[in-house]
Amino acid sequence: MNGSVWRLTLALFPFGWGAMAVNVFFASLIGSWVGLPVLGTLPSVALGALVALPGTWAFARHICQLMQRAEEGEE
Repeated sequence: MNGSVWRLTLALFPFGWGAMAVNVFFASLIGSWVGLPVLGTLPSVALGALVALPGTWAFARHICQLMQRAEEGEE
């Protein structure tokens, strides 16, 4: 199962990366209300990549556990 988790993580990573980059950018916009700088495109994308890897791995692991339970016939 460990190999399939990493394969699924790699397949889903571009989507998680994009979502996290948008989230980081919007979080920086909210932070501007209290005086923090608004992040540009490159810093948002870079931080999004850092945050996306563990988030995507956790999501892929959850999906693999659900697939395993479905194969075993559990509900």
